[in-house]
Formats: sequence, C-alpha cells, structure tokens
Amino acid sequence: MEQTSVFAVPEELEEERFDAVVASLSEGQSRSYLKNLIKDGSVLLNGKTAKPGTRVHENDVITLVLPEKIVPDILPENIPLDILYEDDDVLVVNKPKGMVVHPAPGHYSGTLVNAVMYHCGESLSGINGVMRPGIVHRIDRDTTGSVIICKNDAAHNSIAQQLQEHTIVRRYFAILYDNIAEDEFTVDQPLGRDPRERKRMAVRSDGKRAVTHCKVLKRFGQYTYVECRLETGRTHQIRVHMAYVHHPLLGDEVYAGRRKSPFVTHGQCLHAGILGFIHPRTGEYIETSAPLPEYFEEILSKLDNL
Repeated sequence: MEQTSVFAVPEELEEERFDAVVASLSEGQSRSYLKNLIKDGSVLLNGKTAKPGTRVHENDVITLVLPEKIVPDILPENIPLDILYEDDDVLVVNKPKGMVVHPAPGHYSGTLVNAVMYHCGESLSGINGVMRPGIVHRIDRDTTGSVIICKNDAAHNSIAQQLQEHTIVRRYFAILYDNIAEDEFTVDQPLGRDPRERKRMAVRSDGKRAVTHCKVLKRFGQYTYVECRLETGRTHQIRVHMAYVHHPLLGDEVYAGRRKSPFVTHGQCLHAGILGFIHPRTGEYIETSAPLPEYFEEILSKLDNL
C-alpha cells in the first residue's frame, strides 16, 4: 500500500534544495531514492512537480508518496559464526569486519541475519520483522565484535528494555589519531542526522543525548589506543564523538576527513570487545569478551615497534 506524507518546510530549511529538504524531512529513506521519486513525480511541491534543485521557501507544502515496497525473501545461509555465548534465549556472536548485520538494499545476502537464520532455524524473535529477525541492536559493517541475537520475543523485549535504560555494558576498543594527553575523558554531545548528508551522523543541538566515556590504554605518539564505554548507543556514536574532539578513528573513511591510514584497516579500527547484560530468563549477569581481530593486533604490534 502506498504511504502519503505531507510536510511544511520549516524556517531553517528556507532556500535549501528541494531534494535536500525532502531527505531531511523523510526518516529512513536514502537521498538518491527520494531524488528518483522526485524525478518520477511522486514528490510534489505545493501540489506540482518540481526539479530536485528547486529552492524551497518556508511553509511550502511537500507531498511525498512512497510506493509499496516489495520485501525480498531473506534466506538462511551456511556462514560460519564465531559464537561467544549461546542458550535457548540469546546468542552472542563475534561479528567479522565487512559483514552487514541485517539485510538492506544492496545487501540481501551474506549478512549476519542470513547466518543466524541458518544457525537458529525458526528460533528467532520476530519483533523487528522479516528483515531483522532476532536483531535488537547492531554495529557498523566495518566494526568488529559482539552482537547479541534474541531467539524469542520475551528475550527481545528484555534486552531492548536494557538498551533503553542504558544498563547493558558495552566496551569498545579503538585506535585514534594523535596523542591524547588525558588519561580519561567523556564526550557528552547530542547526535542526529547530518542535514547535508543523510548517511552521516553529526553533533547537533537538537539531536538525541549521546555519552561516550573513554580511557587511554596506550600511547604511541601519533596514535592512541583507547577503551570507549557507551552510556548511550546512538548510530556511529563513537566515530562521531571522537571526530568531534579532533581524534577520529584510524581508518575511518567517513569521519576522519583527509587523514589517510598508513595501515591496511578496511574501515575504522573499532572493536566491540565487552558485552554484558542481565539474562532475560534467569536474571543472571552475563558478560562476553570478543578477542581483538588479527588486523587490529597487527597494527598494535607495528605501533609498538615504531
């Protein structure tokens, strides 16, 4: 079924491009997809078609008609899993670099969901629908480490509540650019979608509160090895917060600006090492530890020898 939304252009978007404003006002849709809808006449400006580059004005009316999307079949795939913990309710896996957590346009196979569907069969929570069975949280494609999968809806609701209350322990390990003088520091800055690029996040005064606690583990002069503890869990939180304090992650191709890694990283050096939670059935505290991936250990070794 088609979905129709109507927006009034707010004052802060006055004189912006039509396609940029549509992307800013439409959650969960890529800018390229919306631009094609504009060209197809599925997005109207004051009741008429308009070019993507048309400048809009305050209180202009935008009508967006999203066509019904056909959900592809998501199939189980026999992909090896590095299992850190498993019982009848939850599964904790060590996700490798380059693996997408759940299917999305362009990534309908080879994802963590495809792998856990094969491993768990029908035993996955269904709260997040057919595209994300068992998924209650995620980490970025190029971030390695711990992800918890829920095998039933009761477990899903329990873990989701713990995530909402910020009681799940999540400790990440990262290599940052430059020498950091402080032994410990906290970044408390709200995050939201970057209005100029919807796939990026940014520090925004109107964003959601985000807090990252950091502790220096080792200094290498031009680089610093740190542990980051998440108090909240926003999209790209550590990556954006570290870039905000001018110490972006080594290898981050999105937030490190013009800095280029002299090492082979295939994306940011970020690893979800420690995951702790209250078991949804027993009430017992469970903590898992994912070992650093080989590439990460090799970089630390090279830095030691500089």
